[in-house]
Parts: sequence; C-alpha cells; structure tokens
Amino acid sequence: MFTSNSTSDRQDSFEPIPPGSKQGNGRLNAGFFLTFLVMFAMWLVFSGRFDAFHLILGVISSIIVAFLSGDLLFPAALDRALPLVWLRFIGYIPWLLLQILKANLHVMYLVFHPRMRELIDPQIIEFDSQLSSDVARMTFANSITLTPGTITVNVTAIGKFSVHCIDAESGKPLPGEMEAKIAQVFME
Repeated sequence: MFTSNSTSDRQDSFEPIPPGSKQGNGRLNAGFFLTFLVMFAMWLVFSGRFDAFHLILGVISSIIVAFLSGDLLFPAALDRALPLVWLRFIGYIPWLLLQILKANLHVMYLVFHPRMRELIDPQIIEFDSQLSSDVARMTFANSITLTPGTITVNVTAIGKFSVHCIDAESGKPLPGEMEAKIAQVFME
C-alpha cells in the first residue's frame, strides 16, 4: 500500500465526489429512500396488519432491503435525473400500449387466418442495441416481451439482443422506434 506524507501529493490526487455517488454518502441516496418507500408500501399492502409490532418490523425489513438493493431499482446514475426519467417513462407507456394493441391484432389475424400454418414462421432475430445502461436495456427487453408475437430470449452484457418472433412481420420493427423511444426516456 502506497502512502504519502506530502500534503501536496494528497491535494493533487483529490478528486471531488459527485453528488449522489455511493462513495460520497454511502448508500443513503435517492435510490435508497425510494426503494425504502416502495418496500414499506408493499409491506403495508401485503401484511394487512397495522399494529406497532408489525409496522416496526416492516420499517426494519424495508431499511435492510433498501440498504442492500437500493441501487438495483434506482441506479445512482439516475439519481439527479430521476423525476425527468419518470415523466418521460409515463409518456412512453401510452405509446407502448398502442404497440401492444397493434401486435395483438396482428397475432389475432395470424391465428384466425385460414392459412395460419403457412403464415406463422417462427424465427429468432439478433441485433445490437445502441442502449448503454442496464436499466434501458431491461426496459427494452421487457417492452419487446410485452408485445405479443415477440419474446426476448437473451440480452448480452454488450447489448446484443436475441428475440423470438412468431413471423417475419413481427420482427421487422426491431430495434427501430421502440429502442429510440427508450433511449429518449433514459436520455441516452
């Protein structure tokens, strides 16, 4: 371990810690508090008991879970932009619901078509995503799976997606507009 007695060495190597980083304030950031609130709300809903013992137990359990996994639900990189991300995500939901409706109609067309066996042509398509954050990739993968006719089979750490499609038509729009909308939500 290298130590230096010179104050100039210590001052030169000092880098300010950005607000919201885990190094600066431990695990007590916006992600911790939001995770605590979500976990405690779920505790209240699922336990159905509101006496002091169960409320205290719920608070303690929620604090432990938030301390251990607060950065999983709400990554530190999104702390400052979290309100804006949530607003953009809320704007993304109606568009996704419209895509789900369109895909439902397409799958219904395939299923009820007299030449169904000829039209259904299952295949796996692969593409590289331009999304860089894990949260954005997870949102993209889940959006694909929520859309009938497509299922995300695999996502690699570098963003390579494998998607099962019921026919070629279902896989045509991927990555396309859905990826662009998610990139806009997460400001990538």
